[in-house]
Amino acid sequence: MWSLCALILGFFLDLIVGDPHWMPHPIVFIGRLISATEKAMRKIFPKTVLGENFAGAAVWLIVVAVSTGLPLLILWLAYGVNRFLGLAVETILCAQILATKSLRTESMKVYSALKTGDLEKARYAVSMIVGRDTQYLDEAGVTRAAVETVAENTSDGIIAPMLFLAIGGAPLGFFYKAVNTMDSMLGYVELPYKNVGLVPAKMDDFFNYIPARLSALLMLAAGTLLGLDGKNGWKIFKRDRYNHASPNSAQTESVCAGLLGLRLAGDAWYHGVLHKKKFIGDAHREIEDTDIPRACRLMYGTAVLSLVFIAAVKFLILL
Repeated sequence: MWSLCALILGFFLDLIVGDPHWMPHPIVFIGRLISATEKAMRKIFPKTVLGENFAGAAVWLIVVAVSTGLPLLILWLAYGVNRFLGLAVETILCAQILATKSLRTESMKVYSALKTGDLEKARYAVSMIVGRDTQYLDEAGVTRAAVETVAENTSDGIIAPMLFLAIGGAPLGFFYKAVNTMDSMLGYVELPYKNVGLVPAKMDDFFNYIPARLSALLMLAAGTLLGLDGKNGWKIFKRDRYNHASPNSAQTESVCAGLLGLRLAGDAWYHGVLHKKKFIGDAHREIEDTDIPRACRLMYGTAVLSLVFIAAVKFLILL
């Protein structure tokens, strides 16, 4: 029950405060741990395909153990002193795991730049939240990239961590963030990450399988409640939810595309290499910059509905 209270309080703390730049963020620590561990494991294991696969597996095990163990130790000490101190600490940890406000803040920077006609600034802003090359994107391409990352990260940055927080408190939430961050940093199909990133990418697929589908259904429900085209959202979800190299990424993207009546995805450049991708959704209209705040409203609606649903289920289980 204490971890459920921490989840609820952390959710609203994230909505109010977000991720202040002056506050050290644990995900930055996880990222540095991943980089340092990757370099160390590359020196230990042979530079063969199998050797790099084992190096990636070692990185995954070490980063997951440290990222889960430290919050567990911190909370054990805090709750040992006082339950309310433990609740306060876990609330802060939960807020740092969730990314609702920061996702909106960063994507709206793209929208603001587009509104002023500053395409270069918009390209830079979107490069902060996507993994693709952005230097040659036109206005539609920048907008599409922003909408896609809001849709995908509604699952990766909000609903999935919320689900892990509900199951195992902040330690399990940090376990998920470590898994997801390793995929973001290492899970590429190009060298030098292709072999080292195999295990991190597959583990991310595994641990996101259920959360991604739950997120898609909750987004569909939230979009329908917000007056969007729920019928088309369901249609595109059924048809296009596997139009991605990842079995999970297109789950929420397909729902978002259907609800907004847009065509998303398609070919994109990553690290100078063109990746051929299927489209997601139908172009009932041309994408426009105002689709970014629309996607953010959908993300907020999905987040609130998910909190209510997940908290209610955990409360009934605890009873």
